[in-house]
Amino acid sequence: MTQTMTETSQQLPVEKNEVAYQSYHFGDTDFLVPPRYISLSARGIGAQGAVCAAYDTGTQQNVAIKKLSRPFQNVTHAKRAYREFKLMKLVNHKNIIGLLNAFTPQRTLEEFQDVYLVMELMDANLCQVIQMDLDHERMSYLLYQMLCGIKHLHSAGIIHRDLKPSNIVVKSDCTLKILDFGLARTAGTTFMMTPYVVTRYYRAPEVILGMGYTENVDIWSVGCIMGEMIRGGVLFPGTDHIDQWNKIIEQLGTPSAAFMQRLQPTVRNYVENRPRYTGYSFDRLFPDVLFPSDSNEHNRLRASQARDLLSRMLVIDPEDRISVDQALVHSYINVWFEESEVNAPAPGPYDHSVDEREHTVEQWKELIYQEVMEYEARIGGGGNAAEAVGGNAR
Repeated sequence: MTQTMTETSQQLPVEKNEVAYQSYHFGDTDFLVPPRYISLSARGIGAQGAVCAAYDTGTQQNVAIKKLSRPFQNVTHAKRAYREFKLMKLVNHKNIIGLLNAFTPQRTLEEFQDVYLVMELMDANLCQVIQMDLDHERMSYLLYQMLCGIKHLHSAGIIHRDLKPSNIVVKSDCTLKILDFGLARTAGTTFMMTPYVVTRYYRAPEVILGMGYTENVDIWSVGCIMGEMIRGGVLFPGTDHIDQWNKIIEQLGTPSAAFMQRLQPTVRNYVENRPRYTGYSFDRLFPDVLFPSDSNEHNRLRASQARDLLSRMLVIDPEDRISVDQALVHSYINVWFEESEVNAPAPGPYDHSVDEREHTVEQWKELIYQEVMEYEARIGGGGNAAEAVGGNAR
């Protein structure tokens, strides 16, 4: 989250089908929630919405309640809200955030304006964890869980393309969950023109350069995150796409002519006219002094193993980059290998036509409204705790 909300609240009963919704005020944001949720406290506000921590008296657990940020202000926001809700209903893996409940306080399509998603409450995002001194066990376990979550998304045909520390959350026991579902298929990148509106430090070269991509696009992001854990700072902090590309090739070297041939002509012309760089060895980019001490535990994890994995993930040409499956059996990762986690049952297939669909804001609004109503009916609605217990909880 990029901004903290002031933690002041009021409670006002609001009638909805005989359920007195409670109103809480945090700065400029109002939360209207069923009475089963108590002890709300502000957690933060970001591009996709505001988040509160709360206690769910229905399931007797701490939860996070996310209010989607103005989902119907434009087509992009409405489409993203629809996609996020559909995907959260679809996936079911311990390393991806699960949907515990969803509700809206409005009862008609005409009134409909707010969508609330209830999720498991986590302790911190990975940005905070990166600043800690991690030993090899913790670092490899966090990476293992990221890879398991990514593999599960891939099994539903979902390629993330936008993994970053702010969208990965952890608990104090080192369990990890991926918090969002990345870029829709149609969220294309125009290399020369797109201004920086969100962090793109972790996006793979093929995304930055507007090329085609495969599943191992997400491996690049994991490599960037791992490198940041080791170095303690962002690897490629570009101010725009061009600066981003320069940061990458300055460290890793200019890619081969074969890679250049796969670029669109205008992009290739630019890239080929940049100064040529030989790059640095991974021993020099990530010397032993940056790593934790070699592990004395039974895993015996060492800096040389971590550096080898990093050198296979941070490869500019995706055709030469390690795959998710190969990373999961790498010696630095496979000490945690658990068949039920790595090869968990695939979610139902995701309908990618959603990402290509063109609708007006009003049409997206109606689709989201139908989804929320259907969900509330299925698990007993936002206000009926007894029916919702165990509904989609995991």
